[in-house]
Amino acid sequence: MSMLLKSVNVARPIEVQYRGSPIKTGIFKVAVSGPTQVGYCNLAGDGQADLANHGGMHKAVYAYSLDHYAYWRALLKREEMVYGQFGENLTIAGLDESACCVGDQLQVGTALFTITQPRVPCFKLGIRLGDESVPKLFSLSARTGFYLRVLRVGVIEAGDPVERVARGQGRVAIKSLFEAYMRRGSKDATQILSRALEVPELSPEWRAQIEKRMERGRD
Repeated sequence: MSMLLKSVNVARPIEVQYRGSPIKTGIFKVAVSGPTQVGYCNLAGDGQADLANHGGMHKAVYAYSLDHYAYWRALLKREEMVYGQFGENLTIAGLDESACCVGDQLQVGTALFTITQPRVPCFKLGIRLGDESVPKLFSLSARTGFYLRVLRVGVIEAGDPVERVARGQGRVAIKSLFEAYMRRGSKDATQILSRALEVPELSPEWRAQIEKRMERGRD
């Protein structure tokens, strides 16, 4: 699996109107040129508005596949889509959710990351793309990208190779995990969710949600 960092995207939270009311969001990421410092909770110049649901050490950086852009351009009938369109910090060519697993370690520039969970979209993705149907379409597509925890701070830049330097325990692929979480109840889904709970790097948020879902299934 060969991956390449095509763009680094950041934004500070801004206020926008949503259904007649003001909300703050950091989803309007824009590409930056040159080296960018990676901290333990975000990239330099980046920020999240809703810290209860975004950001923190386990969701410090969000990565999305450049390869998915063609799918969305066709589906949404858009001629162009700029980097950062999905609120991602890292736009990565060759990123494949069916090959990237929870706990995989990725070296980019001098920084080291580990994959912690898939992304579940919220309504703000619809705001960013100007289409309220997008969050549902995003989930149905299973083209989720993933969140990263920073294991070693450093500097990254567009053009850096993205190298997987370690594999996650049990090799629970991001796509398989997301689909199992959304499917609910099936035997295969339950097995995947159980394996995910054994991965130390799984984010506390997803661990709690999976445990709650599996507990309900035993009732």
